Amino acid sequence: MSNGFAIASVTRVLQDLLQTGLTGSGLSAAVGGSILVSALPPDRVRPDSNAAEVTQLNLFLHQIAPNAAWAGGNLPERDSRGGRIAEPLMGLTLGYLLSAYSSAELQGEILLGHAMQLLHENAVLARDRIRTILANPPGGGTAPAAWQALIGSDLADQAELIRVTPHELGLDGLSKLWTSFQSTYRPSAAYQVSVLLLERRRPVRAALPVLTRGEGDPTTGRDQGVIALASLATAVPSLFEIGQPAARLGETVVLRGAALEGDAVQALLRDPVSGQVLVLPAPGTAAEVSIALPPDPPAAAPTPGSPEDPNAWRAGLYMVSLRVTRGARVIETNALPLLLAPRLRAIAAVAEPGGVVRLDVTASPPLRPGQVAGLVVGSRAVPGGGTGSALVFRATGLPTGVTVPVRLRVDGAESLLVDRSQRPPRFDPTQQVALP
Repeated sequence: MSNGFAIASVTRVLQDLLQTGLTGSGLSAAVGGSILVSALPPDRVRPDSNAAEVTQLNLFLHQIAPNAAWAGGNLPERDSRGGRIAEPLMGLTLGYLLSAYSSAELQGEILLGHAMQLLHENAVLARDRIRTILANPPGGGTAPAAWQALIGSDLADQAELIRVTPHELGLDGLSKLWTSFQSTYRPSAAYQVSVLLLERRRPVRAALPVLTRGEGDPTTGRDQGVIALASLATAVPSLFEIGQPAARLGETVVLRGAALEGDAVQALLRDPVSGQVLVLPAPGTAAEVSIALPPDPPAAAPTPGSPEDPNAWRAGLYMVSLRVTRGARVIETNALPLLLAPRLRAIAAVAEPGGVVRLDVTASPPLRPGQVAGLVVGSRAVPGGGTGSALVFRATGLPTGVTVPVRLRVDGAESLLVDRSQRPPRFDPTQQVALP
């Protein structure tokens, strides 16, 4: 594909095509001297309006527009991990105005007529000619740096050939153009050049070739092939929902999905903060499995750091997925969010001097360094701190002699104040405190 030099390269190729063709046609005698083909804005062709007008052609790029045939055809540029897999391709159509200048009668018309005939005969720009023109700028090594840089445009190597076609602007279009140029009108012909394909050359992530489609059969050596089902059911293990928005240690979490059956099914609970993964068995059926979170305190002394150790858990957000093993094949499902709610195991309120109330809280699981804790007493949010299971909060202005509900908040996850196992739901009587 072409790059950012390609627009200027098209102008340079058309300019050289006209210059070489008109010079070689023997028109010098008819126009009274040498022939000049410029590529300037119309108001700069004659910077001094009092000077004699030179017989010349001027090729001006007046419009750059998206090419309709190539618009919106780009594939995604990045994969799910953010790696660049493709470069966006831009298709452009260029609009040119070819104008003739002369101080003598008929000379401008002669130049314009021969130039239009040249462009008609070279409506498709040959790749070899593009390479030759760009590789040999006038003056060679003394040519302007911009002209020498055009050889790196890759214009001749783009997938589409460059085509030059006449474009009818009409009297209204021409008058608007020359009015915007703020220059005196000259006989002109409009052309469209397309399609110009621009693409940046940067390293991209390339996919490896496919060796097998699915697991191979050790007996026949053939791969499994594509799995096709005569229904809308998913062919791979997938999670759809979690039975509850939050759970506590010692409770059972229900996961629902499809194709969850296997020789072994394990739940992976990933801590997005630390990256730690806790693995628990997830027995069940193809449509539903359950995860038993370890109790706190544990029934027996657990291995430190294992999923049975309450100290290995933290209150907050976990991402839950399933690892399904089927023979030698291991498949991991999509992940769903699960809040591990803190459990407020005990709370006591003690009056201190100055109207301060100290609230001693026992929390499960214990708070880790860096976690933010707070206590909602009635309708008052009381900030606090500390680590471990024993937390202390102090507040002033609390009501006295009343019992109010409390919620422990850790990293945005709150202890469960409502007991939804009852019908109708009710406030959990253990989640309240008597204020002195």
